[in-house]
Amino acid sequence: MRLRPTPRGWTLAAIGAFIMLAGIAMGSVELARIGAVPVILVAAAAAFVAWRDPGTGRRALAVRRVLTPNPVHAGERLQVEVEIRSTDPSSRARLAGLRFAEQAATELSAGRPLRARVQRAPGVVTVTYGVDAARRGRWPLGPLVVTRSDVFATVAATTTLGEQAEVTVWPTVVALPAPNDVLVGEPDRVALGARSPSTDDSSLRDYREGDDLRRVHWRSSARRGELLVRSDERAGMRPVSVLVDLPPRPTHLEWSISLVASVALAMLDAGHPVRLLDGVGAHLRPVGVPYLHTRHDGARAALLDATVDLESPRGSTEALARVVAATHLLEHAEAGGEIVIGVLGPLGPGARAALTHVAEAAQGWAMVRSDPAHPSEERDAEHTVRALRRAGWRACTVTPGEPLVDCWLRLLGTAR
Repeated sequence: MRLRPTPRGWTLAAIGAFIMLAGIAMGSVELARIGAVPVILVAAAAAFVAWRDPGTGRRALAVRRVLTPNPVHAGERLQVEVEIRSTDPSSRARLAGLRFAEQAATELSAGRPLRARVQRAPGVVTVTYGVDAARRGRWPLGPLVVTRSDVFATVAATTTLGEQAEVTVWPTVVALPAPNDVLVGEPDRVALGARSPSTDDSSLRDYREGDDLRRVHWRSSARRGELLVRSDERAGMRPVSVLVDLPPRPTHLEWSISLVASVALAMLDAGHPVRLLDGVGAHLRPVGVPYLHTRHDGARAALLDATVDLESPRGSTEALARVVAATHLLEHAEAGGEIVIGVLGPLGPGARAALTHVAEAAQGWAMVRSDPAHPSEERDAEHTVRALRRAGWRACTVTPGEPLVDCWLRLLGTAR
């Protein structure tokens, strides 16, 4: 708690102290007593305000904060509701006269004061306001700052109520088409290299346009009166690894992560098991990175959560090490026959050599960043695309900042 006199309190205390010192200097006891009254008044007000601190004691106020939605995508608006409630009838008086303010990270408030609406009812105060999630990350919100003063407004006390909340901001994503006839691969084979599943070990879902008719469960479809297909991840949907090579330039980072997230979600929504490989901490995961499946609750959220903490490499050496580490994970036994979709930057000879062997066991697709503002990077991007194509990849160049759908369609070959 921070306790301080208000300007009125400082003025009263200063006048009282002056009169008291003048009375002592003149030997007037009455004058000194008169001067002591304002000083004692301010001191008593400070003691009273401290005693009525709403954040301490058995009668402390309870705070509940609701964030809707949380997590939220970058560029979207988040609604916040803070409810301050008295814990018993005797603590209701603590709500009277309180002034409220909320603390928020700059990425949520843009450095501007938050404009809130305050609603009061017996024993409860509700503060509601909205914030704009400007950038991907995990940003603090709160705690609530309350200010209280005495009846004469001579002393003010500032304290915090409740816990600090965390707002998770996912990257901006765009819906991308996922043509099953191009990416599914071999429908009769098991995606992870095991035997084809029987009906007993598969779950069923409604038929979607583009689903292979060989996955239709005819007995259940006849019983229900509509087409049902096996939805297990091993029913011909090849696993997808999204290879992430982040740019060291901050201006291109968020665009690249949005492209990564959009591609991964498109593959997940199409029924493919999906995982992200950025090469960070690969030595801690010798058994490989697990896939996320659409039949698992929270798969989309888990995939987006994996993009929140992605960071740029500190230099070209670290970037190369990440690509090589991610490539080593692709050499795991389960990687055979999968689809590898790379969002890459211009690669040096070492990274290109590491990716050369990927196409021997997997279907490789790559979008390589090319910045026209930097001719050397543009040349390196063209060299990377040619090297990947010679190794069996399907690759194209993309320009940071262009529409993500255009990049994706160019890779699929439906737009040039």
